[in-house]
Amino acid sequence: MAGTGPVVGEDGLARCPWAGGPGVMRDYHDTEWGCRVHGESAYLERLTLEAFQSGLSWSTILNKREAFREVFHGFDADAVAAFGPDDVERLMGDARIVRNRRKVEAAVTNARATVALRADGGLERLVLAHAPQPAPVPHTTADLATTSPESLALSKELKRRGFAHVGPTTMYALMEAIGVFDPHLVGCHRRGLNVR
Repeated sequence: MAGTGPVVGEDGLARCPWAGGPGVMRDYHDTEWGCRVHGESAYLERLTLEAFQSGLSWSTILNKREAFREVFHGFDADAVAAFGPDDVERLMGDARIVRNRRKVEAAVTNARATVALRADGGLERLVLAHAPQPAPVPHTTADLATTSPESLALSKELKRRGFAHVGPTTMYALMEAIGVFDPHLVGCHRRGLNVR
């Protein structure tokens, strides 16, 4: 299977095929996807959103992102870790976010696990310790993976540390999203530009 390489949009820029047309997905591709993030709340946000995305389109999550940020207090781990059953019920009644009880409860569980992880260097350090060496260099969509030995190892370690909804496919998507490695296809105008 040959796969598809970057596609050139009406603006003349080559992009990964999933971001070919104007809209929220292209904006995310051009400004954020594959960019390194820093700090506990940034990592917790991406981990939480990736878990909520499972089974849904990423555009659904992007369109609800500001509401997620509001209800989860900017992904402040201490604030979310303090959530109780009443908070879960409140979130289950909020149509602005994805109302999936297991995912809402996992977000609280993961905030608590994030707080506990501080004693061992924190969430950011743990995720970055699983960066693939060498990093993948995809030329076409046929070269793209959905899991890796590193994402499997990260998933296992996070589960061991008390995290939920952190399977190897979700962790691979997380690693792509936060620039643990450059996920853009060779020839995409964003390839090589995303480390910050």
